[in-house]
Amino acid sequence: MKKIMFNDKYSLTQAVLDGRKTMTRRIIKCPREFKGEWVAGFNIHIRQSDKKVVGWPCMYDADEREFDGGEILPRYKVGEIVAVAQSYKNAGFRPDKVLYRSIPEIDGYVKEAACCQKGWNNKMFVAPNLMPHQIRITNIKIERLQDISDEDCFKEGIFKWDAGQKDIPFYSFHYADIPDYNDPRDAFAELIDKVSGKGTWESNPYVFVYEFELID
Repeated sequence: MKKIMFNDKYSLTQAVLDGRKTMTRRIIKCPREFKGEWVAGFNIHIRQSDKKVVGWPCMYDADEREFDGGEILPRYKVGEIVAVAQSYKNAGFRPDKVLYRSIPEIDGYVKEAACCQKGWNNKMFVAPNLMPHQIRITNIKIERLQDISDEDCFKEGIFKWDAGQKDIPFYSFHYADIPDYNDPRDAFAELIDKVSGKGTWESNPYVFVYEFELID
């Protein structure tokens, strides 16, 4: 099982667990040495188990000169179950809970208390199969970042509130001391710049758009 990480500083993991966030955009990073043209396309594959033709969105080299068949494939597939990464501490593990930790150098495992592992405070190092919550990928598409609709902004975790002013809705992505916006796309633009780096929205990169449902 794979895992997926959401930003904790702006409460995006919690938004997933609350059911408010059901979509995520991940920037498609093309090889820097490639000088040709990347375009959005669709990968076609014959599934060996039943010989059924299946496919999913991808980015590909228009001239098919690049490595790996000239394709950049999404990390996850439709129907795949993915663990929501949380640090062992945030996932509710007891500090003295004994967990197995893999040691790639010796192709084996060691027993170690949860509080002694890197994953105690850093979810980058947790084992996906130990995570208490999972999502199922329900749809994948490719688009430019700025093509996001108002509806998709809400699926990304943007929410509306009235701020006590009648008939004047505001939009935000966090309950902390963060400016409110008059448009959900403006709120999302600020969020993506905070999560992925200043200037991300302006650069308008291609993104894989994963839609998902919380299953546990």
